[in-house]
Amino acid sequence: MCGIVGVVGKQPCIEILLDGLRRLEYRGYDSAGVATISGGEFTILRSAGKLSRLASLVAQKAPEGTVGIGHTRWATHGRPSEANAHPHRFRDTVVVHNGIIENYAALKRELQAQGHEFTSETDSEIIAHLVQRAMEREGDLVRAVRDALLELHGSFAVAVLDLRAPDRMVAARRMSPLVIGLGDGESYLASDVPALLQVTRRFQFLEDGDLALLTREGVSIHSVETMEAVSREVRTVSWTPAMAEKGGYKHFMLKEIHEQPRSVSDTLRPRLGLTRGEVVLDELGPVEQRLQALTRVTLLACGTSFHAGLVGRMLIEDLARLPCDVEVASEFRYRNPLVGSSHLVVAISQSGETADTIAAVQEARSKGATILSVCNVVDSTLARMADAVLYTYAGPEIGVASTKAFTCQMAVLALLAVWLGRRLGRLDADRAATLVQGLTELPVQMEKVLERNPHILEVARKHQRVRSMLYLGRNVSHPIALEGALKLKELSYVHAEGYPAGEMKHGPIALVDDSVPSLFVVPNGPTWEKTLSNMEEIRSRSGPVIAVLTEGNRQVADLAGDRFEIPSCLPELSPFLTVLPLQLFAYHVADLKGTDVDQPRNLAKSVTVE
Repeated sequence: MCGIVGVVGKQPCIEILLDGLRRLEYRGYDSAGVATISGGEFTILRSAGKLSRLASLVAQKAPEGTVGIGHTRWATHGRPSEANAHPHRFRDTVVVHNGIIENYAALKRELQAQGHEFTSETDSEIIAHLVQRAMEREGDLVRAVRDALLELHGSFAVAVLDLRAPDRMVAARRMSPLVIGLGDGESYLASDVPALLQVTRRFQFLEDGDLALLTREGVSIHSVETMEAVSREVRTVSWTPAMAEKGGYKHFMLKEIHEQPRSVSDTLRPRLGLTRGEVVLDELGPVEQRLQALTRVTLLACGTSFHAGLVGRMLIEDLARLPCDVEVASEFRYRNPLVGSSHLVVAISQSGETADTIAAVQEARSKGATILSVCNVVDSTLARMADAVLYTYAGPEIGVASTKAFTCQMAVLALLAVWLGRRLGRLDADRAATLVQGLTELPVQMEKVLERNPHILEVARKHQRVRSMLYLGRNVSHPIALEGALKLKELSYVHAEGYPAGEMKHGPIALVDDSVPSLFVVPNGPTWEKTLSNMEEIRSRSGPVIAVLTEGNRQVADLAGDRFEIPSCLPELSPFLTVLPLQLFAYHVADLKGTDVDQPRNLAKSVTVE
């Protein structure tokens, strides 16, 4: 949540700040602001609403300065407003902050008792007051920021400027991401790599408890607790700015939907061996060492990643014959979970910074579990916490509603299921070879589904004014029904519910009438015939029926008023194909309704607060 950009440079920084904020606006878009230093004074510009409003202010004021910070906000404490927008200033100190300060109320009362006056409703503003107070005592910005941070409980990514040290910036993180960018005579700071790709490819990834001093000469990093110097590897990132641009598509989300064949191929291809049916996961050395002792797999995730986990559970239990459960990460640690040294815990997160999943992993690790992370961001918090990491090679995903990260997560979990099955001797070579061949064919099959986008748009036009929908599926199609319903809710603000098709008659059928369409995910496989009776029950109650079906299945087609066809594939791998029409359908309904597809209301891309 929220985005930070910072520059300590030798050229005017305002355009770098604005460009970085544009690339981070997916993290928060309730308000935005910038602060620069020039001539011993701050210029601070803030506005409620989207970044375009701030850009208009900047065009009028033309702030100068080679040192500055910027912020785009997703509101937690305090409504979206100019007063609550960052940066926050107290006297000589300016601060931007991502995260939540849990003890801010107590600290605010203490500061008010000392005569401090506050101008916002945020928890973040107290940091400026604490740094100002410590600076008056210490006279050194690094130590002042360190002293202030030691008083905070909660999560934070913080960047601080002070007029008493005008050529310096101090930043720190705890459970909220920050990256350092290294330039020629310039140092940069951001919440995520894409914000800085226009100015550098060389990055250092701060870890929890790191405090960094940025100057034109370079960056020094210290431990907040001990103030000892620490070293963080300089990494060169291969992403290009074009990978984070729309590429001619109307929205980032539409571009990312169409990128899925390539991103799934990129995720699968390096891991499919030359030997028949072989899956090569060299990253899993630490897991393989403990493999024979494993008795259970637990998947931890939130939102769309949770739905990928539901598909993964079915594959792992089927192919590896290991008991597997899927846990909503935000609930996991509040029920004293039964997890221990014989458990493999797989944490699934696009960003690798999801606060609920990080907390759940900490709980599992404290009980002795082996941790495997599945994420899309190199050196993210979850990646560093894990014993092993399986990266998804989706590239930057800018649209807040996840699409290509979801299919890449399913790809990694399918590989993991085959790998576990073979290593444990529970999956025979013939079936493994069939599955690997099926995985190899997926990108081409996905392209064929996406070619049917014009037909999906026409169906969306027909249903664009719908007020409520049911999404139904059995077995491996149930998680896809859940995901399809979530996408419609996220993007178009239409009420939608996902259910197992067999549960329809146990309650949801009460919602059915001629104004409530039911969308069935019913590809060929072991349960499609069972679903026919559910479709008949909807039709008998005048409910409109939409079906995602395997091409050529006339029995399903005859019961559906509208149809999205997919190529024939292995039943276990059908989610990779059936989810695509649901993503496009939700996208088109939202676009036709005029909602903000890339930045749905009240949502943010990386949920770094609990």
